[in-house]
Amino acid sequence: MGSTTLVSVEEYLRLTDKPNCEYRDGVLYPKPMATLFHGLLEYMLVFMLRRLGLQSASEVTVRLSTTKYLVPDVVAAPVLKNPYPAEPVLLCCEILSPEDRLGTTFAKCEEYHAWGVPYCWVIDPAKRTAWEYHASSEPVRATEAVHAGERSISLKELFLALDN
Repeated sequence: MGSTTLVSVEEYLRLTDKPNCEYRDGVLYPKPMATLFHGLLEYMLVFMLRRLGLQSASEVTVRLSTTKYLVPDVVAAPVLKNPYPAEPVLLCCEILSPEDRLGTTFAKCEEYHAWGVPYCWVIDPAKRTAWEYHASSEPVRATEAVHAGERSISLKELFLALDN
């Protein structure tokens, strides 16, 4: 049985290794190392979401509560608050790393929904698939595009980044 060292919020926010860790109730949870495909999809999502008129960025720490800070792979909103969005954003995107599990990632989307985020996308670069997980609904596998309200991104265009 191991022991866990608790970290204060202030100490977490001073850490230089963010965004590699998320923070829940005093405990740090390392994020998986990103692969090349993961990084390419982050870049493309940010680019495509900005083209839709949203402010978007990758690896931004968001404050869900005074004791919970998560780091979505990509966030988007009409306006992102600096330095850590403390109000729900429009969209949180999670890109699966090889060691990520879909169920665990959907559970993270549920945390975003409980915070007030209406739209979550889960992207699997290895299988070139995506899911929309909107608040008050079940995850749905996307076929042609992923949607956040009236805004959408073509999966074909998104996954082209992996071929170039």
